[in-house]
This record gives sequence, C-alpha cells and structure tokens, in this order.
Amino acid sequence: MRVTSSLARRPRGVYIATGVGAAVTAIIALALYLPLVGFLAATTASTAGLVPFPFASVIGVTLLGLVIVAGALLLAVTRRRPWMSWTLAVIAIVVALAVTVFPLIAVAVGSADRASDIVPIITDLWQRVTGG
Repeated sequence: MRVTSSLARRPRGVYIATGVGAAVTAIIALALYLPLVGFLAATTASTAGLVPFPFASVIGVTLLGLVIVAGALLLAVTRRRPWMSWTLAVIAIVVALAVTVFPLIAVAVGSADRASDIVPIITDLWQRVTGG
C-alpha cells in the first residue's frame, strides 16, 4: 500500500512565480504606492484642503487590494501548474498597480470638482475688487 502525502511536491516554477509576484508587489508598494500616498497627503495638508485627499476611499481600496493580492499569491503557491501560478502572480501585480494609481485618480477628480467650485468665488472676488 502506498501512502500519499497531502503536501505533494510542486514544480519549481510554481515557487518562482509566487516569489516573483510577491517581490514585484512588495516593490510596487514600497517604491510607488507609499511615496505617492505620502506626497498626495502632504499636498493636501500644505494646501489647507484645497487639494482634496479622499482618505476613506483610499484606505478602502488599499485594504481590498491587499486582500486580492494576498489571495492571488496564496492561490499561486498552491497550484500544481506553473502557468496558473504565473497567471495569478500577474493578476496580483496588476491589482497592485491599480491600487497604486487609484489615489492619483481620486485626487485628480476631486481637484477638478473643487476647481469648478472655485471659479465662481474668484469671479465674485474680482467683481468686488474692480467694483463691477
């Protein structure tokens, strides 16, 4: 009788794919996401709120992205076929990039909305100064 282990050996490509996915997502988080969010938050603080920073939505998207990336990498390491592990690792990387871009888009949209609110104020101030 042959006893099979529940932890059968996986091909080396599975571990390589998972390692590459984990390393690239960590680099994206440390080298792109954290500096970008820090810069945008500092910009909001230095402009006294003129440039809005949606903290709640950024935190929500970050946590959701973290769960998806961790899940994709966990699935990648448990697959038996390297191509499936590479696919899941690439999905984790794409999600990490999307989470990184989200704060920039959110601030740009918020700033555009804020800019449309400022135009009437500037027009009113101009009319008061010029007496017109």
